[in-house]
Amino acid sequence: MIHLAVGLIKRLILLALLALLVSALGALQYFKQWYAEPMALPEDGLHYQLKSGGSLSGAASDLAGQGILKHPQVLTFYARLSGQSEVRAGDYLLEPGMTPRQFMKMLNTGNVVSYTVTLIEGWTFAQAVQALAESERIDSQLAGQSPEAQLAMLDLPIEHPEGWFFPDTYHYNGGTTDVAILQRAYRKMRQTLDELWPGRDVGLPYQTPYEALIMASIVERETGASWERRKIAGVFVRRLENNMRLQTDPTVIYGMGDAYQGKIGRADLTRPTPYNTYVIRGLPPTPIALPGAQAVYASMHPDPGSELYFVAKGDGTHVFSDTLEAHNDAVRHYQIQRREGYRSTVSPGALEQ
Repeated sequence: MIHLAVGLIKRLILLALLALLVSALGALQYFKQWYAEPMALPEDGLHYQLKSGGSLSGAASDLAGQGILKHPQVLTFYARLSGQSEVRAGDYLLEPGMTPRQFMKMLNTGNVVSYTVTLIEGWTFAQAVQALAESERIDSQLAGQSPEAQLAMLDLPIEHPEGWFFPDTYHYNGGTTDVAILQRAYRKMRQTLDELWPGRDVGLPYQTPYEALIMASIVERETGASWERRKIAGVFVRRLENNMRLQTDPTVIYGMGDAYQGKIGRADLTRPTPYNTYVIRGLPPTPIALPGAQAVYASMHPDPGSELYFVAKGDGTHVFSDTLEAHNDAVRHYQIQRREGYRSTVSPGALEQ
């Protein structure tokens, strides 16, 4: 009787173990199927933002709450088990057909959506700040702040922000601040100056890389034709060497600030400001725009020659003169008698030399 009871218990235990094994195998099969089965994403996909400090369990719960992901706890448990629970903050694009496995791997590898913003050569610092504020998924901290507050937030070894930020296209992740992007642009401009300054031409009329940067910003604002930059830099360098005023309109415009409404009057040319190079001698106190690499190079390697004047021709380029008499003739021809189709910038179809 005892032997029969023991045998029955063994059979029951065996059956129970078998049932557990079948159940486990069934659960495993279900897990494998679920793990590789597409989530219930919208037809056009889903942009998901994982904020700084977020976790995989939080992301899984978010998607579960939207009816996109089943069994969020299982995914979190498996991620921990397989060493894939670490995640990176940022914007993610969840495309139709994505499985829980792919979602987990995406967050773990940090395959975030990348954005771009371009700072344009010749922009002012204010224009750059505004462009960053209007760019997709940038956390704007500088817009609307006072100049003092902006400098404090940038935390850079500069006393004035104008000209210090290299115009280029910058890639960034969602949630990046405008401060972080401008700090990158500053480092690139500083690197450009540090690389070019030691190899500058001998005898230039500036003592520091900052003075070269000021010159570069003026050259940048004077022409969009790359082949003219060194020539224009040569004119300005010779004027400095001859103690002549630079007499360049872009500096006047910058000094006018918000008062500039598209035209410069005779009174504007005689009104004293720190930037009015029709009044002051030498360089203005700061750059007037963001100069590109070519303008910075031109400021340190100006073309030699004898020209002391230039005037816009109306096609985006300039005519250069050695004497005031020749310059006045050019002014009468190209400026006073402006032709139809006059342009202050080079035609987009013009061939860069």
